[in-house]
Amino acid sequence: MKIVRVDAEADDITYGTVEPDGIRLYHGSPFFHWERSETVLPITEVKLLAPVIPTKIIAVGRNYVDHAAEMDNEVPDSPAIFLKPPTTVIGPMAAIRIPTGVGEIHHEAELAIVMGKVTRNLKPEDAAEHILGYTAANDVTARALQRSDVQWTRAKGFDTFCPLGPAIDTEFDPAESNSITCTVNGELRQDGSVADVVFGVPEIVAFVSSVMTLLPGDVILTGTPAGVGPIEDGDRVEVEIEGIGVLMNPVVAV
Repeated sequence: MKIVRVDAEADDITYGTVEPDGIRLYHGSPFFHWERSETVLPITEVKLLAPVIPTKIIAVGRNYVDHAAEMDNEVPDSPAIFLKPPTTVIGPMAAIRIPTGVGEIHHEAELAIVMGKVTRNLKPEDAAEHILGYTAANDVTARALQRSDVQWTRAKGFDTFCPLGPAIDTEFDPAESNSITCTVNGELRQDGSVADVVFGVPEIVAFVSSVMTLLPGDVILTGTPAGVGPIEDGDRVEVEIEGIGVLMNPVVAV
């Protein structure tokens, strides 16, 4: 099942599922109670939004050996986590807005975990039953600020610096070697596999849940493969994960 969040009829923001004939609308939320409606709208009649607005976004750094190497960093002994605020989230087709004076901005294509249940002190073997599904993400980063600041909050935390979408896939298997790519204006920049991580999804969810309670809809970013690079005003950035879809966002300087 592919779950989407859409702006549908009469500016009604709701959840739905992707069907052959369009988007089936639902009442409620997949994180709590939701109910199937009889309304199916053509995809051309809805606006896709970020598939979830989390209470928090937890990201894992240096989780691909090749990316750690390109950044001249060592691979950590345990997941290196940091937070991005919910106000970084935007959906498909929404603009990544680059603030003036922050220096070089980089794309980082990532697989995102979307939690489905309240989760605390979870064992790795129990992770799957607490996950709703997976979506694509772009961990947009102000690289100069990341290098200069002691911690990464400012570099990772600007509004629009976490595009998510286009859908939450509830059947996606992160252990399979599905490709993850990023193109900028059609040029391939990143080309990896979601399975080539240092710490897998069960380990990550267990580790994060040992630190903080995860709530339904919270998002965990699992790291980016090598090939990160600059984006600038006028660019078109596409993150694609095989089996999930394409997340496209234009870039605008503000």
